[in-house]
Amino acid sequence: MDKKKSEIFITEFPKEGFGIIDQLQGRVQFAILDQIKFMKISGMKDKEISEIILANVQKIIENYQSQN
Repeated sequence: MDKKKSEIFITEFPKEGFGIIDQLQGRVQFAILDQIKFMKISGMKDKEISEIILANVQKIIENYQSQN
């Protein structure tokens, strides 16, 4: 992917006035929204986008739980 084109999808969460948990949650939310925007532009359907993102989040949680 062309780096210049991908930069339009990188949203930064403001840090001032927010605690670390809020910052992390905001970064996750913006990252998922950026991913959804790009997936829609690339022609994916809402159902497919939802299934992929939810499956990826579930894998992250399962991997974290297995490490503890």
